[in-house]
Amino acid sequence: MKKILKFALLIIGALLVIWTFWFLWQKSRPKVKKYTIENVSIGSIDKKTVATGEVDPRNEILIKPQMSGIIAAVYKQAGDMVKAGDIIAKIKVIPDMVSLNAAESRVTRAQISFDQSKKNYERDTKLFSDKVISKEDFEKTELQYHNDNEELKSAKDNLSLTRDGISTNSAAISNTLVRSTINGTILDVPVKVGNSVIQSNNFNDGTTIATVANMSDMLFVGKLDETEVGRIKVGMPMDITIGALQDQKLTAKLEYISPKGKTENGAITFEMKAAVKIPKDIFIRAGYSANAEIVFSKAENVLTIPESCIEFGGDTAFVYVLKTKEPQTFVKKQIKIGLSDGVKIEVKSGLTLKNKIRGAEILDKKPEEVKKDNNN
Repeated sequence: MKKILKFALLIIGALLVIWTFWFLWQKSRPKVKKYTIENVSIGSIDKKTVATGEVDPRNEILIKPQMSGIIAAVYKQAGDMVKAGDIIAKIKVIPDMVSLNAAESRVTRAQISFDQSKKNYERDTKLFSDKVISKEDFEKTELQYHNDNEELKSAKDNLSLTRDGISTNSAAISNTLVRSTINGTILDVPVKVGNSVIQSNNFNDGTTIATVANMSDMLFVGKLDETEVGRIKVGMPMDITIGALQDQKLTAKLEYISPKGKTENGAITFEMKAAVKIPKDIFIRAGYSANAEIVFSKAENVLTIPESCIEFGGDTAFVYVLKTKEPQTFVKKQIKIGLSDGVKIEVKSGLTLKNKIRGAEILDKKPEEVKKDNNN
């Protein structure tokens, strides 16, 4: 029994020694590297950048009242289409008591003067027809009568303007009616019935009754980093993608680049504006967030490879062209490169469509995955 146990222990020890030698031998063997295989293909490469911003109307007009008072009625709301001259709101005038008393007193005095002039005119008319007074005296009475009549009308109009903001002669174009000054869409009506409003003057901007804009004339307003602003110029085309309309891509033309940059979050950016072409069947709301793709340069129908496959030695670019699949062997070859978009790069010379090149190293992949990569 002891001999059997001793023999078993010797066998186990021998197996452990053999396994140890085998393990060390495996560790000492050079590791065979496997790589993915990339194809040379025909494609297009765009060198472009993306600017973020929003789409806004070219001109937003703030409609201000021409007199102070209280909003008596609002006839339009945000989203309504208006034409120049359309009434948006009506203002009720709250008169100053001192001015109102003065205007009423003026009407009273003018009425007294007119009544007296009327009596004199009627009397002198009869006397002149009877040839009791001269024509010169009659004309003086007549002139005074007409002057007092005009003064009474003026006093009444002044009282109406002071009390109601409307005169008899200008009721149709009264300052109490706030009208749109352009054709367009109302973007906002920030006032409600009962709000107090003040007119624009030298000391304040006045209360905004409504904001009106022409929604068919829109601009993309965005910002571009200083490292890229030097490569753009006025007139360059761009594609606009609006966040709310993912399926739509609009075209635009660059119109303006700010001559002065602004520092934001440690970076210097420059404002840019581009006129957006809006199809008739698409409605764009003011303030939509958008991205603008600006193409600096473009190469079409050229040989392309993944940029990650290239190695550089000084100013020279190299790739490794596949020679045999099993085992993988490669030949180092110099190429001439062109335009790059950061993912693909143009190959001007050194490769053909038949070539296959070395890609990234395959790490910890199953044998079937390695075989699949090699067959590509």
